[in-house]
Amino acid sequence: MTLKIVADHANCVGAGLCALNAPELFDQDENDGIVRVLVDTPSPDQYDLADAAIQSCPAQAISMTE
Repeated sequence: MTLKIVADHANCVGAGLCALNAPELFDQDENDGIVRVLVDTPSPDQYDLADAAIQSCPAQAISMTE
């Protein structure tokens, strides 16, 4: 099973908690702070890290799908 990180840029509020919790997977745009997914298909050892970032998002703008 391969999981993919999906970001809803329209819902992102630029809080940056994803980038703080998982800087290997997420960053923020320099101009507006909107989430940038650095690794859209994380390795299995990064699933917990991705999940922590997803759970920390106040706008629920990030998810993982199969």
